[in-house]
Formats: sequence, C-alpha cells, structure tokens
Amino acid sequence: MTVLLTVDVEQDCPPYLETTRGMEEGLPLLLAILKEKGVIATFFVTGEMARKFPERIKEISRSGHEVGCHGDLHQRFDKLGWDQAKDSVVRGTETLEALLNRRPTSFRAPNLQMPTEYMELLENTGYRVDSSIAAYKPPFHRRPFYTGPMLRVPATITSSVLRLPLPLLKSCFKLLPSQPVFFLHPWELVDLSEEQIRLDCRLGTGDRLAENLSYLMDYYKGRGTRFITMQDLYEKQPQVRGDMPAGR
Repeated sequence: MTVLLTVDVEQDCPPYLETTRGMEEGLPLLLAILKEKGVIATFFVTGEMARKFPERIKEISRSGHEVGCHGDLHQRFDKLGWDQAKDSVVRGTETLEALLNRRPTSFRAPNLQMPTEYMELLENTGYRVDSSIAAYKPPFHRRPFYTGPMLRVPATITSSVLRLPLPLLKSCFKLLPSQPVFFLHPWELVDLSEEQIRLDCRLGTGDRLAENLSYLMDYYKGRGTRFITMQDLYEKQPQVRGDMPAGR
C-alpha cells in the first residue's frame, strides 16, 4: 500500500489574502515534520512563490521531495484562454527549472481546475503527471487514469478534511481507498482563525493541522504503508496509452 502526500505552495488562502505567512512560517514547520517522520512528499509550487522565496523552494528539493508546478500565478485555468494558460504553464515551468536545474514533470492547476483540452499544453511542456482533478467532484474519478500519454492522479479528499477534530479524522481514514492522495497548503499550518476568510478555510488551521499531520504519518507508517511522490507513481504505473478506465 502507498500514500501520496502533496502540498500546493502558494500565497495565503487565495484569493482572499495576499500575505505569505505560509511560506515564512508554515513551510519550515511542514518540512520539519516531514523530516522527523521520514516522509517524502510532492510540492506543487507556483512560479510566483519560487521567485519570491527561492531559498525555501531549494530547501524543499534538497530535502528529497519532488517539486512540481502549480502554474505561474494562482489563477484558475478554467478561467484562462489558451494563450494565458500556455503562458502560465511555460513561465511557471521555466522559473522552477532555472531555480532547481531540473524540469518539473508533475503539475497541479490551482483549485484543481484544468480543462481536459489543456492537457496538450502540459504534454508539450514535458509533463508526465497531472493531479488537477478531485475524486470528490464529478465525474468522481477515484483512481489514476490516462488521458492520452498524461497520467491523471485524482486528489482523494479536500485539504479541509485534514483539519477536522482528530476523532473525526480517524473515522475518515477508515473510509479511504488503498492509495489515497492527500493535499494541503503551507498556510494551513498557520493560525488563520481570526482572518476574515471563509469559515472552512480558517477552521483548524495552525496547531490542529500540525498535530493531525503527525498522526496521519504515524497511522500509515504503522501499517507498513510507503509514502511516494507523483514521479514514483508514474514510474510504477503500466505505460498504457489512450484513455484508461477510471475505476469510478
């Protein structure tokens, strides 16, 4: 059994805030937790955050985690025209490549919104994996599948679930598939309870998420589960071309 822990690296709770406490406070804490638990993750980074916090992003890579792309700015791709979407993919990719001397091969669009017709943009830019789809939204893809040569990896649950009170979270684990894909954001590790943002965005931020993450890692590692990256998953998948059944 394997688990994928993924992190969307962006400004604090876009589009509601313009601050970057997640980069300054949340990201170092997250990296420390991952190091303590011996867990690897995939970080999807916007080009904007890579330009503003280059040393933080280098630290992610030096720590052995995969660095993927989250677009250039945090913009929903379903609201962008072809040329705007292409610019975001290319600029975000080139920013990360210049910083890390390695071209990213995994992509996740902001808000998990990436029109299928834009898969061509990712293919042309060298991506192998796209994780811009949610298992909890129509058409409810639950397992990885291919769209042409692109491996599509659905996120299993929304990040706010990881901020539930621990007894509720424990119950959720029992309902998850055998290869869950979790995602979170560095800003969720910062206490945003007093911010004027959506209730589901601020509840459980800060210490609760940090404690829940530690429990999650202990829970799965205690069951002999391996944490892997998106690139690891791609390398172990059968290389089937064309659309594979999604296992809904």
